[in-house]
Amino acid sequence: MLMALSLLPAPGPQRLLALSNFVFTVGSGMYLTAGVLYFTEAVALPAAQVGVGLGVAGVLALALGVAVGHLADRRDARKVYAATLGAQAAATAGFLVVDGFWAFVVVVSAATAAKAAGVAARSPMIRRFGGDRPQQFRAYLRAVTNVGVSFGALLAGWAVQTGTHTAYDLMAAGMAVATAGSAVFLAFVPRVQPLPAAAGPRWLALRDGPYLLLTGLDGIMAIQFKVLTVAMPLWVLGATRAPHWTIAATMLTCTLIVVAFQVRASRGIDSPTAGAAAYRRAGVAFLAACALISLTAKLPGWAAAVMLVAAAVVHTVGELWHAAGGFELSFALAPDWATGQYLGVFGLGAGIAEAVGPGLLIWLCITWGRPGWYVVGALFLVTGLVMPAAVRLAHRKAATATEPVMAV
Repeated sequence: MLMALSLLPAPGPQRLLALSNFVFTVGSGMYLTAGVLYFTEAVALPAAQVGVGLGVAGVLALALGVAVGHLADRRDARKVYAATLGAQAAATAGFLVVDGFWAFVVVVSAATAAKAAGVAARSPMIRRFGGDRPQQFRAYLRAVTNVGVSFGALLAGWAVQTGTHTAYDLMAAGMAVATAGSAVFLAFVPRVQPLPAAAGPRWLALRDGPYLLLTGLDGIMAIQFKVLTVAMPLWVLGATRAPHWTIAATMLTCTLIVVAFQVRASRGIDSPTAGAAAYRRAGVAFLAACALISLTAKLPGWAAAVMLVAAAVVHTVGELWHAAGGFELSFALAPDWATGQYLGVFGLGAGIAEAVGPGLLIWLCITWGRPGWYVVGALFLVTGLVMPAAVRLAHRKAATATEPVMAV
């Protein structure tokens, strides 16, 4: 907790948003760590059904982010964001009464959709209160996020270790309380006055071909977020002699690096050109990390553990560049008056990666084995190399955008 407090900015909207983000991500940390286990252990759903339900939820959440982002642009984003938090809290509380597959699909879809909508709805607030460099403030919030997730993971670890239905129910209740509690801070944030909108089509982001191209490329790169959380744990257990605690060591290493260096990594990425270069560097780092992971298959246990941690370090450096580049491109190439709509569209890439990433990585890296790691690394590398050309195209499009004329 002291670490989280030391990260806080000066009193004002930024501090309130940081506190709200911290409380919210404590709940997110519990869900990321043991959300699936809640439904398989406490609700006793088969793992296959849980996987199907999560896939359905991910698909339903994709479109809502764009619609709610547009609403946040045209209304008070603070109120829209608070409403998404309230909806997510209510849906999460619904976990406690799930007693079958269809009830699970309903509540998890509602919670997932509300979370996706909240990401888009918060974007105009970051633009409004983030100062001259909202991208930098977004990077700062990501560091706070990792602190909150760490606390949530510890709480979820207690529930998993205890293993009782009551412990899991307390965890679900804690997730709902944290989500609702994060909305309380928004009551003290000033109203976000909508900016005048440009004349022309309402759903401009969906007509912006270059920005959609960036969204697709970022979606491919976003599959990297599943490397350390899905592919590496399965690889450690099934293909290496590394001790099982290596999984926790790699996750802890990743979290600490992000907390310590995400803001610093973002400072030099202050233009679309720099953002594109960050993607290129990230692609190289991800290829190197995948290569290191593939080499651990035949190593002794201690050597495999050391190399896996080293791979996690290299991968996380790439993650810092990818995240910083994404913050820069998504904000810098979006019109101020349509931040929520554009950021909602940009989030589609990450949503698609969330849906297809785990299955793709399992097929390539686990089922196929060592060659699959090189294919995945090459995919990241090519994506990073293509990004500068896509950014130049999007930058030219943004430079000729229509000037805003009046609020709608």
